[in-house]
Amino acid sequence: MSQEQEPQINETPQTEAHAAVDSMPSIEEQLKIAEQKAAESHDAWLRAKAEGENIRRRAQEDITKAGKFAVEKFAGELIAVKDSLEAALASDKQSAEDLKAGVELTLKQLVAAFEKSALLEINPLEDKFDPHKHQAISQVEADGEPNRVINVLQKGYALHERIIRPALVIVSKAKS
Repeated sequence: MSQEQEPQINETPQTEAHAAVDSMPSIEEQLKIAEQKAAESHDAWLRAKAEGENIRRRAQEDITKAGKFAVEKFAGELIAVKDSLEAALASDKQSAEDLKAGVELTLKQLVAAFEKSALLEINPLEDKFDPHKHQAISQVEADGEPNRVINVLQKGYALHERIIRPALVIVSKAKS
């Protein structure tokens, strides 16, 4: 019996080896699988690239729209100011006092529009001269500390702390 069992043991490994070889995909099948995975990866890459381009394009459109319509709120406020000025000019029979009162109200509308849009007035009278906020037109000998604003010829304006127009000023200098 021992002789009969040995041949069976020898045959079993050969059968398993043949089964293992048969269950492994052939080189052609491995190539097909690899090509399929490569095609799937390429398709996913193309989709990701297209999505990236779409995001870039939408962001550029948003930037363009933001630039075009950034002053929309401010423009709406200025329309009311323009309407007030036109109404003042439309009336033929106004006294100087009525006209002055209308202009003062219109100025209040304009100041309110500036405030809503964070457009701040720079009126630096008696402040220390700051070349980032002020433009000195001349210097005049004066009592007190030198390099201070003693006269404002034209107010300046800042939008969100960025100078739109520096104030035109006359600055003091020490007496000789």
